[in-house]
Amino acid sequence: MESKNSGTLIILSGPSGVGKGTIIKKLLKKLDNIVLSISATTRLPRRGEKNGIHYYFISRDKFIDMIKTNGFLEYAEYNSNYYGTPKDSVNNFLREGKNVILEIDVQGAFKIKNKYKNALMIFVMPPCVEDLYKRLRNRNTESGKEIEERVIRAQREIELSEKYDYVIINDSLSKAAEEIKKIISKN
Repeated sequence: MESKNSGTLIILSGPSGVGKGTIIKKLLKKLDNIVLSISATTRLPRRGEKNGIHYYFISRDKFIDMIKTNGFLEYAEYNSNYYGTPKDSVNNFLREGKNVILEIDVQGAFKIKNKYKNALMIFVMPPCVEDLYKRLRNRNTESGKEIEERVIRAQREIELSEKYDYVIINDSLSKAAEEIKKIISKN
């Protein structure tokens, strides 16, 4: 799957609400030769999200067809919705020598690391759990129950962060983005 001239696969994980999306936007502006892999999902778009930019919003039936035809590098079901990384686009970018960022959960990250041994794994950590609660509440996209579920999941994900190559604490978006930029640049 990886060749000498291929780009680097960069896995960026962390709890929901930790700022991964904002960090990625900063990285895409600061680094050349880097692209974001767009995940597919069966969930409905949130306010402001666009198909093909934030996610590929597809039907459950189409997602299941892609599973059957081995169309994903990894996929998972979360909160009754499927999320997955389309295989073809990632492999095409890597063959072109581009570095590809995957914004995925820890479960998907370990599946991908098994297939792409040289993948660079970076975990973004909140300064504290209270900070995570505040960020999720301020998004105004989930109910109180959904926020509780996300924080419980975050605590399980944080326990697995020690298996990543790097752990970055996001107490400042600019600082976290700069640290990740340096990591990517030296790899």
